[in-house]
Amino acid sequence: MKVMQLLPELNSGGVERGTLEIAKALIQQGHESLVVSNGGRMVAQLEAEGSTHLTLPIHKKSLSSLWQIRPLRQLIQQHRPDIVHVRSRVPAWLTHFALKGIPASQRPHLISTVHGFYSINRYSAIMTQAEKVIAVSDSVVQYITEHYKNCPPQDIVRIYRGIDSKAFPHGYQPSVQWIQQTLKDFPQLEHKFLLCLPGRITRLKGHETLIELIQQLHTQFPYLHAIVVGGADPKKAAYLDELQRNIQSRGLEHQITFVGHRSDIREWLAYSDVVLSLSNQAETFGRTALEALSVGTPVIGWKRGGVAEILSSVYPQGLIPVDDQAELIHVVQHHIEQPQHVAPITQFSLQDMCDQTLTLYQRIVSSS
Repeated sequence: MKVMQLLPELNSGGVERGTLEIAKALIQQGHESLVVSNGGRMVAQLEAEGSTHLTLPIHKKSLSSLWQIRPLRQLIQQHRPDIVHVRSRVPAWLTHFALKGIPASQRPHLISTVHGFYSINRYSAIMTQAEKVIAVSDSVVQYITEHYKNCPPQDIVRIYRGIDSKAFPHGYQPSVQWIQQTLKDFPQLEHKFLLCLPGRITRLKGHETLIELIQQLHTQFPYLHAIVVGGADPKKAAYLDELQRNIQSRGLEHQITFVGHRSDIREWLAYSDVVLSLSNQAETFGRTALEALSVGTPVIGWKRGGVAEILSSVYPQGLIPVDDQAELIHVVQHHIEQPQHVAPITQFSLQDMCDQTLTLYQRIVSSS
């Protein structure tokens, strides 16, 4: 098979990682893999693993993106993929118009993946208008069936995102050199109970909840320290400043450390004592929570979305009723006083995700 995946850019994030994982699986099984995006820092890895990257500016939510319809149509006609797999709304709309200009007998099959709880409108509906619509969790299946009645339930295929347990092995510990370097860079972390909030600096990730939590607990547990692992996009610099002013006004600057964008997320998750998932909107899946549990670090998070599905399956004692600050404090307290054990995880594997996706591709191609 020849499969063309489309997404806005290849910098960081779950959509991008999932694209690379499927691309790699296609190559390993002897298929051809093409990825169309505006480029980014993950292109080198994609190409090193055997895929072809085709650069096209399909990332902007603006009318100027319509100029990319014809170049995209030419790419599809030139490469003649069996399947076009769209993973985001702008690329999905451009693909929709590009395919209209190709004779029906020559069009590739169209698959979409709904990675997010998008705003409910005509613009988002394009993600549910494909031959098969992959939903990344049961929460996403429910979102589609409730809000997009034109999408037949039999066309929705739930394929959980997955992680490579060899990349996040149970009981993993960072190297001595990593720990030494980290304590050199951040000496304030030594001999502390570390609460980790991973994720980009945005209003969605629950940083205010973390600050409130530390405010409530730091007197009782002076060795408690929070680390925020994730960078701030230049557009979010004002929000980062706002957070830091909030922390200083409460006198918590010695209790909370921002470590910025990191490529060593596995080490930070393993080095932490507890990982938090406090997003103020439901996560469609919750890959970082799963990665933390995979290495054996307890995760405490709100009972909603994909994170709740993961925790319900593998670490139910980490589930907190949504926005119940008192229960959050209580459960974190319990984890500090009585460190918890996380059993090895067998569900949500990368192998399962890749196998199920490639099986779906083959089923669609062979049906024609």
